[in-house]
Amino acid sequence: MMELRLSVLENRLSDPSRVTAEDCLRYVERGYMWVWEEDSTILGISAGDWRTGGIWALFVRPGHEGRGIGRALFGSACDQLMRAGFRTLQLSTDPDTHAARFYRAAGWRETGRTAEGELIFEFKVP
Repeated sequence: MMELRLSVLENRLSDPSRVTAEDCLRYVERGYMWVWEEDSTILGISAGDWRTGGIWALFVRPGHEGRGIGRALFGSACDQLMRAGFRTLQLSTDPDTHAARFYRAAGWRETGRTAEGELIFEFKVP
């Protein structure tokens, strides 16, 4: 999973030590991380934050975009958070990226920016 996270072309970690394998393991252990795997290769990951109702991760391996992997994983993360009782979901991403366009197309609304300049998106559960 870490190799995939570090391979993405957008929303790259400027400091890879900020997200560790132990960080990912916490999401896996609580059942809030999903992985798309084909031929023993992880092609996508998604994680929902059980503490905040936020989407913590959504990444698809470069070269495998446009196949519905991200949409399926994103749906799983959102569904789990809604089943956990969250009525407002949130995430952040870099501006002017494929990810920002993806979230807008999925009906998420831009509500501001983080201190680091990322766009903040929210989705209110009907």
